[in-house]
Amino acid sequence: MARLIARNVLIMMNPILATLMLISAIAGSTATSDDFAELRAQMVAEQLEARDITDEATLDAMGNVPRHDFIPEAHRGMAYSDQPIPIGHGQTISQPYIVAYMTQLLELEPGQRALEIGAGSGYQAAVLAEIIDEVYTIEIIEELAQFGEDNLRRNGYDNVQVKHADGYYGWEEHAPFDAIIVTAASADIPSPLVDQLKDDGVMVIPVGNPMQTQQLMLVRKDGDDITTEALMPVQFVPFERKED
Repeated sequence: MARLIARNVLIMMNPILATLMLISAIAGSTATSDDFAELRAQMVAEQLEARDITDEATLDAMGNVPRHDFIPEAHRGMAYSDQPIPIGHGQTISQPYIVAYMTQLLELEPGQRALEIGAGSGYQAAVLAEIIDEVYTIEIIEELAQFGEDNLRRNGYDNVQVKHADGYYGWEEHAPFDAIIVTAASADIPSPLVDQLKDDGVMVIPVGNPMQTQQLMLVRKDGDDITTEALMPVQFVPFERKED
């Protein structure tokens, strides 16, 4: 759910004419599964591999998940473009690069368990579910929680559980987690999420004023020792909370 504002990121070249024609066809609802597969392969090659995404598990996951199936039909023609896409309720699905970048930072391995805060359309959870065995994702907007769950079930991601709740408090009954990913800007790093990380666990979270540029933070836990590292400036939608 972000617009990337990163330094040291290569600027994409203008797409070739054939790609523009293919996007136009998709926008006109004449696309086939092969068309989407071609655009997805171009996305991986041009937006991810051409930048700094090198983790093979992340690249494979991004190449496998049908991103267009996690986007409202009105915007499906832009599913594989290098930009965030609206999904309703003032929320977005993050641009492919930022999804891949955050996933790569988690250093995921099969057999692990991850928590996502901000399910949105379910796309980020699907990417995680391609790599690890258990994904738990929380969405505060009820309609989006249902939208995300429907998208995940339709695409066969049965190793993802979706919960409609305030993500600030995490999902304690399934903790501890090897990794936590937060896809909305928080004013601080929620202590319940830190508590729910395993020893040697890692969390990626945008921190800062949601009306301004934030910092993408990498949080590592080693017993009682918590370290944080600012990685790059980003701009995410606000971390919404339930009113008391």
